[in-house]
Amino acid sequence: MVFVEDKGFSMKVKELSGEDVTLCIQCGLCSSGCPVVYQMDLTPRKMVRLIQLGREEVLNSKTMWLCLSCFTCAVRCPRKIDLAKIGEALRQIRLRKGLDHVNISEIPKEELEKLPQIALISSFRKFTS
Repeated sequence: MVFVEDKGFSMKVKELSGEDVTLCIQCGLCSSGCPVVYQMDLTPRKMVRLIQLGREEVLNSKTMWLCLSCFTCAVRCPRKIDLAKIGEALRQIRLRKGLDHVNISEIPKEELEKLPQIALISSFRKFTS
């Protein structure tokens, strides 16, 4: 399969994040240090590679939603790329398309009553448009 690079998508990620994914050398240090990589469908390294290739299907990944923004990846990166910023840019692109990750109407009333308000506020800041 031949991949055609869509510079528009990678440029949009760069514009929103301030991070240049073309600098990534695919060393894998970001993925090896990530504390939640075991739950991700794409490793952080693969997420960056798909962005480099202009593959917008990365927007369907749960990786950007699982990022803890702990900055372990940024500290380990020899190119000083901040993947937390890239994840936020991907979430913004997706949310600007009106594709929410959390639907409040699908949360059972009993759960809403038990959930701490701060959890609801933070999840809606991160997960909804």
